Amino acid sequence: MNSICVYCGSRPGNDPDFKKAAISFGTEAAKRNWRIVYGGGKMGLMGATAGAARDAGGKVFGVIPDFLVELEGILEGVDHKVVSTMHERKMLMFEESDAILTLPGGIGTLEELIEVLSWARLALHRKPIIVLNLKGFWSPLKELFEHVVDEGYADKELLSDLTFVESIDEVFEIAKSGLLSAKV
Repeated sequence: MNSICVYCGSRPGNDPDFKKAAISFGTEAAKRNWRIVYGGGKMGLMGATAGAARDAGGKVFGVIPDFLVELEGILEGVDHKVVSTMHERKMLMFEESDAILTLPGGIGTLEELIEVLSWARLALHRKPIIVLNLKGFWSPLKELFEHVVDEGYADKELLSDLTFVESIDEVFEIAKSGLLSAKV
């Protein structure tokens, strides 16, 4: 695996452990020579992840729509591309990555995750999708997916398209086992 797309909040959130996890991931990804592909901003968990990777000597590629440049700013010292729309942003981030990692975030993060999950269900890609469920942040979402399956609105394979992990260390354990590159 060469590049991992990271979906996460443009805000830091209320729990400092989430920012610590973002920084840890960025730092460790750089040590493994993984390129971080992310939403381009310098704020929140996005900025923490990308900044840590950059500071550790890693490669970072940010994609940000022009209308968010003033609002979120662009992280200095990383490659970036300014695009016109959110759709362009999401597509380019997807195209530039071998796997997807979702950290805590808000409605935008959730929307990005749902979109790539939908594409996986439609057999449009086989990229691994990992969800960091640190401190149970995404547990309600996992329960919702299980409910959708139980109610007959999705096949049980929906759940196998996602890998929920509890720690950043688990992301790297999965990578070491080869599962991150198995589906690509």
